[in-house]
Amino acid sequence: MLNRNVIFLDRDGVINHDSPDYIKSWAQFEFLPGSLEALRLLTQSGYRLILVTNQSIVNRGMVPAEVLSDIHDHLRQSVAEAGGRIEDIFFCPHRPDENCACRKPKPGLIQQAIQRYGIDPAAGMMIGDNAKDILCGRNAGCGATMLVQTGNGLRAQQDLADQQIEPDYVVSDLLHGARLILSQTVAPGRN
Repeated sequence: MLNRNVIFLDRDGVINHDSPDYIKSWAQFEFLPGSLEALRLLTQSGYRLILVTNQSIVNRGMVPAEVLSDIHDHLRQSVAEAGGRIEDIFFCPHRPDENCACRKPKPGLIQQAIQRYGIDPAAGMMIGDNAKDILCGRNAGCGATMLVQTGNGLRAQQDLADQQIEPDYVVSDLLHGARLILSQTVAPGRN
């Protein structure tokens, strides 16, 4: 029987190259090396993959929600063509100053997924490249957190160390993380 644990993933810096100017169109979206293979491996091993991503470009007025939806449609299609599956995408459109409940590190995006799919967060893992991702996973009660060193990961390691917070796992990129998970050395909800 396939393991049906869930993996929550950040998007920018984990699956695709991040940009200080934001990703405003599909033409600007560039998969990180190995990320499509990682998503395929995890999907084929029975993991449910759910993206949780801060996308303040919407409320900053940089792109309409329809453009972000188009980016996400193309993302899901590309992942599917590579043999993977993104079950759902939850995003926060708010600016940091709007003090919403869904902007990471707050757990609102994961809580939305929990409610929609009846997920036990303790059986899940949060993978991200930012201190906010690791804190979000902890705040939502995820069983494990994994920091990838792509994107902002190296800076995040220092930010977390300054706060005396350690992710459960630190890996060089998503593919190495997927291989570690699949080696059964690590598993979401291992507690």
